[in-house]
Amino acid sequence: MATTKKTSKSNSKREKKLEKIAENLEEKIQKIESVEQLEERIEDKKQSIKEDLQNQLIVQNKFGKQFDDMIEDYLYFVVLKERLQHDIDVNGIRYKTTGGNGFTTYKPNESCERLIKTNGQMLTILDKLDLKAPDEGPKEGEGDDLL
Repeated sequence: MATTKKTSKSNSKREKKLEKIAENLEEKIQKIESVEQLEERIEDKKQSIKEDLQNQLIVQNKFGKQFDDMIEDYLYFVVLKERLQHDIDVNGIRYKTTGGNGFTTYKPNESCERLIKTNGQMLTILDKLDLKAPDEGPKEGEGDDLL
């Protein structure tokens, strides 16, 4: 009789461990799926931006490897910016951490600061390429009216 009690207790412990493992696996699978979706969005955005920048350079009659290289640098920053924004979305502006003394503290997410620097570099590259947002044309009520 004593062995059946021990066996049922050990089975219960095993089941709890397996449930925790299953929960952890589900969380990891969700994170992986989230990252895969992020990478797909980034790739689509990257291709769209690349085409737009190349078209703007063609309109300005700017050709050469140096311009292609600067576009690739800009696209690298686009990917970095999207990943930093994803990190901020997932972890927040501040995150909880446990220090060496065992106390829980909140630290600022470094991705926020890096995002600002990345945006600055992106704007610098666009400025060096002399690229701007396309004109939308005159809005209603603006522009020359011929009577």
